[in-house]
Amino acid sequence: MAELAPIIVKKKKGGHGGHHGGAWKVAYADFVTAMMALFMVLWLMNSSDQVKKAVGGYFKDPTGTGKLTGSAMAGSGESLSIAKDDMKKLKEKIDAAIRAMPKFEKFKDNLEMTITGEGLRLELLESEHGMFFVSGSPEPTESGKELLDKLEKELAKLPNPIVIEGHTDSKPFATKGAYSNWELSTDRANAARRLMGELGLPPDRIKQVRGFADQNLHDPKAPESPKNRRVTVIVQYQEPTPDPEPKPGAKHEAKPGEKSEPKPTEKTEVKSEHAEHHE
Repeated sequence: MAELAPIIVKKKKGGHGGHHGGAWKVAYADFVTAMMALFMVLWLMNSSDQVKKAVGGYFKDPTGTGKLTGSAMAGSGESLSIAKDDMKKLKEKIDAAIRAMPKFEKFKDNLEMTITGEGLRLELLESEHGMFFVSGSPEPTESGKELLDKLEKELAKLPNPIVIEGHTDSKPFATKGAYSNWELSTDRANAARRLMGELGLPPDRIKQVRGFADQNLHDPKAPESPKNRRVTVIVQYQEPTPDPEPKPGAKHEAKPGEKSEPKPTEKTEVKSEHAEHHE
């Protein structure tokens, strides 16, 4: 009798979905998302008040207007100062406002805007017969008043400090006596300050009024050029706001990178640089 071959039974094991499937990827993604949210919260807690307000403004109005919070131009949050990166946007906004003026073609060559290390410089350059001020006088012309009115409306929206400078050419002052180019340059800068204040600019926004006479020429190669006679309005970069001083008896905890002593409160100082002119 023939011997029967042994029967071999093969068993296939089922797949381990828990280890080789995709469920772990979902759990890992949730873990990474939670960690990222944690790091974002920790970063915001250690950020400046301006950053917190900008982020808060976005969540209050994510449709778009909240984005303006960081540039201090209207928005859902509190206005912030114009920073260095936003100064170009301010220049473009003022340029658009000036171009919309009916008399723009008349004085387009007498207005220059440049971004410098100090801030945005707005140069009001005079012409041979006067453009923004009566020739030889600190009295603004109608064109000067109209332009300063337009500038005041734009600058009043910002908290940035403003400096006003007066400059003259190298021609000796026409009249004899104590009044010279030093007085004229300072008086024109002060007249611009006074007019912008009457138009609504808060007085504490003006930090300095400077008079340079002919010591800082716009065109050094042509010292007697009319363009050297000018008034400059400078929108300075906003300095970081110092932390308030702790109350008596309160314990002051220094933040990372901060000195333990409280910072002194900055005082607003208005200067008028007025040098003596010796005939």
